[in-house]
Order: sequence, then C-alpha cells, then structure tokens
Amino acid sequence: MKFSERIKTLFHRNQLSDEVFEDLADLLIEGDIGASLAFELVDELKASCRKGGVATPEEARKKLKELLRPHIATAKFDLASDRLNVVLMLGVNGVGKTTTCAKLAAWVQKTRPGRPVIMAAGDTFRAAAIEQLKIHGERLGVRVVAQQHGADPGAVLWDAIDAARTVNAQLVIADTAGRMHTRADLLKELEKIDKVVMQKAVEVDYHKLLVLDATTGQNAMRQVEIFHGAVNVDGVVMTKYDSTSKGGMIIAVSRQFGLPTLFLGTGEKYENFAPFDIDRYLDDFVGE
Repeated sequence: MKFSERIKTLFHRNQLSDEVFEDLADLLIEGDIGASLAFELVDELKASCRKGGVATPEEARKKLKELLRPHIATAKFDLASDRLNVVLMLGVNGVGKTTTCAKLAAWVQKTRPGRPVIMAAGDTFRAAAIEQLKIHGERLGVRVVAQQHGADPGAVLWDAIDAARTVNAQLVIADTAGRMHTRADLLKELEKIDKVVMQKAVEVDYHKLLVLDATTGQNAMRQVEIFHGAVNVDGVVMTKYDSTSKGGMIIAVSRQFGLPTLFLGTGEKYENFAPFDIDRYLDDFVGE
C-alpha cells in the first residue's frame, strides 16, 4: 500500500482519538521525515483539533498537508542564457548518478533547445561509468568528453569546458566518482574539481546537485551531511521515487539542511524525470 493510502486509511476513523495521533506519529517517522518533526507536527495538529479549528478526520488530514508545506524548501532550476552553465552531479555509488546526468541532458534538450549540451565522464574511478555515459551520449546525440579509466577527473572537466566554449554550449554536466571512504578523500577530490571550475570558467553559472536514492531512508541524511559539508550543495535530485512508498526524506533533508529537491526521477526512461512540484508531492505523501 502506498504511503499516502496508509495516511488516508488512518484518517478514515470516526474520531480523532489519542490513538489516531499516536499512530500518525509512528507512521510519519516510518515515512522518513524524522522523529523530531513527526512529533512536532502531531502536537500542532492535535492542538488545532482541540481548539475546534479542525473537526473531522478528513479536515485533519488536509491540515497536516498545510503544516508540512512550510518545512519543504523549493527552488527552480534555471540556466543562465548569457554564459556557460556547469553542473556537478554528486552522490554515492548506486544512487543513479550517471543516469541522472543523461536525464538532465535530455530535459535540457527538450525545455531549452538551441544550444548544445556536453557531458563530462568525471567518474574515472569506474570504467563502467565512462562507458555508460558514452552510451547515453550516443542515444541523446550529446557529446561526451572522456579520458581513460583512472584519469584525473579535474582534467576531464577542464577538457569539457574547453569543448563547450568551442561550440558555444549552454551546459556541461559532469559525472563524479561516488566513492565515500572518508570525508577527507571526498574533500580532496571535489575541492580539486571546484578549483578547475573556478580557474577555467570564471564567468559561469555553477550548480552542485546531490543525487539521493529515495529508497535509502535515513542513511541518506549522512550522505547529505558529508557532501554538503564538503562542497555546499545547491540542491537535491531524488531518484527511484517510483519504487518507494514513502518520500519523507525530501522533508527531512529540507528541514535539517535547508536544501530544496530540484528534480524527481520516477523511472528508467529519460522522460521519467521532472522538476519537483510541491503540490504534487504533498498529494503523493498525504493524499489528494
């Protein structure tokens, strides 16, 4: 059963008893929004009901949706039209980072046509990632700048920015390695890539997007902590959103780190990728 259906089933009871509120807190925690916010929301909802502002279970469910909204950061992903845009796609192995690079490229081709997009195979740690990105490039008609397995990812990005300027591209999307053995290793590699962007492309719009697997649960919070602490992430892309019955991680990340979710990946196809819509999300999470 979808998470929203479980919420709706809970509120189909005839009265708003203490048991209903206790079950709601448990369900919200299970939905990955975090225990602190879950109890805070339930206390606020309970107070509204007792003051007479909320009289029926259905009204309480709608009130819950209103209470959730302020805790969700939103932002629009925009590309500058007068300069080169560079996107670093960050995240651990297995979250769908390389595929997300291709999905973003396809989305830009569709919504911002007219100028080329270039992808940079910056995950030189995995040979399979380089080949995977090349295959996506062939399918999309997008140039992929790559070097050999084990090459310096900063050099790959350097070449990609050169190539972008040659063809007046609007966007460079750079895949990055997902290994996260220690925060020090991550810092060293990402700081080097950061330096390349700053030196090579002074006049650019620079975006750092963190890819998270929606099925990961609270483990994703540790990933955000490490990457955001290393490079000040601008926003989140949530993948595999179709295969989870939850979704509260979006709220948890926003609440703790102030980061907006910019895109949702809902399937394997390129078109299964769209900007985050807070109204649609709340309908999915709590029910329409």
